[in-house]
Amino acid sequence: MPILGIVASSVKAAPGIPIIGTATNVGTSRAYNNGAATVTFTAGAGAGATSFTATSNTGGYTATGASSPLTVTGLQSSSSYTFTVTATNAVGTSAASSASNSITATTVPQAPTIGTATTGNASATVTYTAGANGGSAVTTFTATSSPGSLTGTGASPITVSGLTNGTAYTFTVKATNANGISTASSASNSITPVAPLYLAIAHNTSPNISVYLFSEATGFGSKYSNPATLPATDGYGVSFNSAGTAIAVNSDASPYIQAYPWSAGFGTKYSDPATLPTGAAYNTLAFNSAGTSIAVAHFTSPRVTAYPFSSGFGTKYSDPATLPTGFGFGVCFNPAGTVIAVGGSSSPFIQAYPWSPGFGTKYSNPATLPANTVYRPQFNPAGTDIICATSGSPNLTAYPWSSGFGTKYSDPATLPAGNAVSLSFNTAGTTVAVGSGTSPYVQAYPWSSGFGTKYSDPATLPTGYGNGVSFSLSSQSIAVAHTSSPFVSVYAWSSGFGTKYSNPATLPTGAGMAPSYV
Repeated sequence: MPILGIVASSVKAAPGIPIIGTATNVGTSRAYNNGAATVTFTAGAGAGATSFTATSNTGGYTATGASSPLTVTGLQSSSSYTFTVTATNAVGTSAASSASNSITATTVPQAPTIGTATTGNASATVTYTAGANGGSAVTTFTATSSPGSLTGTGASPITVSGLTNGTAYTFTVKATNANGISTASSASNSITPVAPLYLAIAHNTSPNISVYLFSEATGFGSKYSNPATLPATDGYGVSFNSAGTAIAVNSDASPYIQAYPWSAGFGTKYSDPATLPTGAAYNTLAFNSAGTSIAVAHFTSPRVTAYPFSSGFGTKYSDPATLPTGFGFGVCFNPAGTVIAVGGSSSPFIQAYPWSPGFGTKYSNPATLPANTVYRPQFNPAGTDIICATSGSPNLTAYPWSSGFGTKYSDPATLPAGNAVSLSFNTAGTTVAVGSGTSPYVQAYPWSSGFGTKYSDPATLPTGYGNGVSFSLSSQSIAVAHTSSPFVSVYAWSSGFGTKYSNPATLPTGAGMAPSYV
């Protein structure tokens, strides 16, 4: 018989148990609750393995690969883990290795919870609640604006500066730790930063000018005044420059106009009596739109003069030959600062002059101008219309304006019957308000190309003479100066008068000659 051959075959067995090495936390750039750890090991003795699997002792998070180390992901932030490793081949899977050392998974922080954004002057404060730190201490919280991507850092609340007043913003907050930056919080409420609102009032008692921090939500705040540097006589008019950095007041004693640096209070007085006029500065003064020139109306000729202004008065610009001979009751610049208008007591009762660094050819059309004394002229914000307060009926008239007077707009039936002492357009140029000598002491009219239905609420208006009227820069409130206490009142304004804001206890005791916002 033939001898049977022996067929050789390999021995088949599961792999040996791996020998555990070191587990190491991997936190850098790991998202919150997606931590990671590397696990090292050495293959066990015996049959070879085709793959190895590391498994966390809690959560059962795994990673599989052909060699050491393995990276296990999905670990929960700030949680502790140990790991075991098994080996696998075609026959089966080994028993688990012993447990590794313990690690704590760290990641970037959890996204903060947004709170409330609050407006400031070219700034906002943003509150938030911190989320979990991801297992590593948070080093920075950052609030970011939209639009603009302007940022601020710190503990809640964070201040974000450099915003543009009048622009709407929302904010998100992120947290940073050693591992990186969290995802952003949800967006905050929208806010629109605004400059601090100040309301200045000229008086006929000392101090002759006072300035109040003013909120259109709560009314008058702290009063700023420095009587020692203010003129000793009546303050007939008051005006802020366009930047809100200087405030001017005119009076009936020399010097007839003075100006003060302004931030949150009066500073060193700027005045140059040698170049100032010798007649009383009657009702008004005005800065041009750039804040580089200041004009004043007077009792004596010339009736209006203008001065360069930066940090003080410069050379006076005046051309008496072209100026009117009647009282200069009021003066104003157009929004571009290229034309200056003056009211007078003789015909023509309102005239206007080209303006650059001095007076030019006079624009006037006496045939269309009112026959009564003009107390104050005012351009609308677009510079396309000029309006005038007068002492007879109609007490308010308006004219189209380009390079001269055009057709007169007036609606005597809806205008007040008493002296129209002063007037003011709102910032949109859609409403015009007038102060008068009879009750109600302030009224307002819709305005487009002429007067519309009158808005007035006599029941809430004061009983004293309406000496001056001014809209706030946001047009959300309107201020009125009076001859009786309180000497200035402020009303919420939308399409008509609302709740009155006044705090007589902090107001001066003299008549309110004129208000001015900045």
